[in-house]
Formats: sequence, C-alpha cells, structure tokens
Amino acid sequence: MARLTGTWPVATRRWGCAAAAFLLLLLTVQAAQKADLSGDTTAATINHSLTLLQRLQELLQNGNGSDSVLRVRTAASDEAKVFHTHQLLLGLQSEVFESLLRNQSVVTLHEPPETAALFEKFIRYLYCGGVSILLHQAIPMHQLASKYRVWGLQRGVADYMKTHLASESSQGHVVGWYHYAMHIGDTALQESCLQFLAWNLSAVLGSAEWGSVSVELLLLLLERSDLVLHSELELYTAVEGWLNRRQPDGPVAKRVLRAIRYPMIAPSQLFRLQTQSAVLARHYSAVQDLLFQAFQFHAASPLHFAKYFDVNCSMFLPRNYLAPSWGSQWVINNPARDDRSTSFQTQLGPSSHDAGKRVTWNVLFSPRWLPVSLRPVYSDSVSSAVQPVRIEDGRPRLVITPAMSSPDFAGVSFQKTVLVGVRQQGRVLVKHAYSFHQSSDEAADFLAHADLQKRTSEYLIDNSLHLHIIIKPVYHSLIKVKK
Repeated sequence: MARLTGTWPVATRRWGCAAAAFLLLLLTVQAAQKADLSGDTTAATINHSLTLLQRLQELLQNGNGSDSVLRVRTAASDEAKVFHTHQLLLGLQSEVFESLLRNQSVVTLHEPPETAALFEKFIRYLYCGGVSILLHQAIPMHQLASKYRVWGLQRGVADYMKTHLASESSQGHVVGWYHYAMHIGDTALQESCLQFLAWNLSAVLGSAEWGSVSVELLLLLLERSDLVLHSELELYTAVEGWLNRRQPDGPVAKRVLRAIRYPMIAPSQLFRLQTQSAVLARHYSAVQDLLFQAFQFHAASPLHFAKYFDVNCSMFLPRNYLAPSWGSQWVINNPARDDRSTSFQTQLGPSSHDAGKRVTWNVLFSPRWLPVSLRPVYSDSVSSAVQPVRIEDGRPRLVITPAMSSPDFAGVSFQKTVLVGVRQQGRVLVKHAYSFHQSSDEAADFLAHADLQKRTSEYLIDNSLHLHIIIKPVYHSLIKVKK
C-alpha cells in the first residue's frame, strides 16, 4: 500500500538512479529469457523476475527513492490521498504521467469517488503489471486506464468485461457495461453485451437492472428475433413495467409498443391485455391496427391469411421462446462417452389454427462424428493398413429431423436454434447459440471448438452438456391476392 500521509523531501539523484537500476534489471531478465541458447544442452535460464516484481512493489510501498508525489482529491472530501511515486516507472506506462511530471514533482489529481477508491490499485498496476478487480470495479478501472492512457490495462479490463458477462452480481452489471461501451465507443464490448442480453433476456427481465435499460437499448432488443425468453407475453409484461417506471413521451411509448409481436400471443391472452392493461388502454390507438391484425392471424388459416398479408416480416417471426410448445431441454450426461438420441414435439405454427397440430422431432447427438474424408478405409490387400483414426479427428454433431411429413407443412418452414448453457437459480444463462434452417438438418459449426473430453470445458456444466432445442415455424406468402 502506498504511503498516504507525511511530508516528502526533494528526491536525491542517488534514489532516481536506483529506480532506473531496477528497471534496467527487469529489462535484462526479460531479454535473457528470450535469448537464443543455440541448442546448448548445458544452458539454463535463471529467472528471478518474481523477486524483482516484489522489490518494485516494496519500492512503491515504502516510497524509497521517490522523486514525484501524486495527490488525489475528490469533490466529496477535503482530504487528499498521497502517493510517493517514481517518475521513470509512471512515465514508462503512461504518456499522461510522463507529461504531467516532466516539469513538476508534485501533481494534484481530481477524481470522482469511484475512481479515487481504485487509484491505489491503478498505481500498483503501473509498478507490477497486474491487478485484481471485481465486477463493480471494471468501469472505474477502465476509466482510469483511459484517462491516463494506459493502453494495456484498458484492453485488459475490456477483455475482463467480455469474459465476465455471465458472472453473478446482486444488482446486475451487463446493462451498465453496455451503456458505458456506448459512451466510450467500444463497439466490440457493446456487441458482446448486446448479444448476452439478447440470449439471456428472460433472466434480465426479472432483475434489478431491467429498469435501467435506456430507450435506445430497449428498441435495439425489441427488433431482434434471437431474443431468448419464455414467451412474447413475458416480453410484453416486462415492457409494460418499463413504461410504467420510465414514463417516456408518447412517440417513444408508441415505438416500444409497436415492436411487440402481437401475433405470437394467444387470442385469450390478447383479450385479457385489452381489458386489464393500463398501458395498452392509454396507448390503444397506437397499436389498434396491430391487435386487429393479430386477431385476424389467429382466426384464419395460415394459407388463407398469407394470400392477403405479408407474413415474411418480423411481426410474424417467432423469437427464441423457451415455452414447451416451441422446443425442449436436453441434458446430456458425460457427452463424450457415446451417441445419444431423443425426441420431442412442437406446435406446427404460432397461429391458433395450428394450435392442435404437432410435429415430432428426432434428435441425434454424436460426440465424435467423422466426415467421410477422415473415416478409415479397409482393403482386402494384406499389405494395406487401416488408416489410423484419432478421437480428436472427430467433431460433435447434432442432427434434428422431423419424424413425419404432412400436407399441413405446406407454406411452413422451420428454423432450428440450439442453445448451449446452464440453468442457475431458475434462470437460463446461454453461453452459445447455433441456428440453421429447414434446408439443413444440422449446424455445420456446432461445438466446433469444444473439447468435450475435458471436464473443465466451458461447454460443460458438472460434466453435462445443457442444450435447449427450439423450433421456430415460419409461414410464407404463397399467393398474392389484390385487395
């Protein structure tokens, strides 16, 4: 810990040289580790870099040889935190510190409370090249790294945020990280957060962070077809709560409500919303045409409805619904052991006209399927040897096929989505998603980089593969009739 109080005499040249000597030693050790040993079997690397890092930490902790002082103040406190530092080490990591300390040895820095609380960790990183942070510390640490242009730390914190989106936190953090990524223009982090929110929306809807979703983020989510949630009614209920809490102006409320896919909600539930939803009553004129169209969609046969309306738009495209009528969970224990199969049924289509019609699906999972080019070739010739085949040459394969055909399938195609994830405390957390169309029975890249042989694989939960298979029936316009 840096010394926080006391006065500081002018640094002597002797201590400045000591800091430079430590740095020179560090560079020398790193160079020695990379040196070409020319294949000499007697050569060895003597590595004392950990000891050197410890000495550098002691240099910061004790203030030995300090030639600069940083005074960190916040608007909420009259007391400043004082850090006795070394200009050479700070300047090597940060061009901002190099400039600030060029002509002065004492610098006063003004920081908000959240970044001031992490300033000691931040300075320690400049000396040691490492830091440990928690979820709630990611944004302020990234702010410090950006402000003082410590690019390595900035990239490291951004990578930490991308890899900890699924981590548990009491108040939630992904929505805040998305808004921060938008503010700083980090498109990669922004897309990672948006994808996580889309795949785990059902979990986010019931959390404390749902109320902090901005208008822009909400509209981006509502336009997506890859949202993972229990049903469209669940989404409407959450949107209704958001509108009641945020009370946006009329145009915003209209855009939000018109992004709900009302044809994906059963007529009985639509009737209930019309009579019980205060939000719908206030903005009924904004969505009246969509509700009328939804009732028409459920009343007519899909083939007849498709003659008069364009059913190829997003309003009639299901999202990734977790309700049983749209798919099935499948937990495969010890997935690397052998092939498995299962079957389940889904509703033929989202229209009430198809509510009683079911499609049976057969699913085959193979952990080590081999393409034809890698399969062993046998020969009658004694001199011919069987080609060696390794387990790692195979790849996981998931094949989904209908167990039946029916004239009812006319005008309907099926998009298939396979979610890979885990259920925690009643919430579905999706790690990966694979989608493919009716023209294919499987996703070509399914678990392409997964190593199911390792119990520590990121794709496994307690040595089990957690899948949720979703079938999305899509109607197509066949004949256009002039109205």
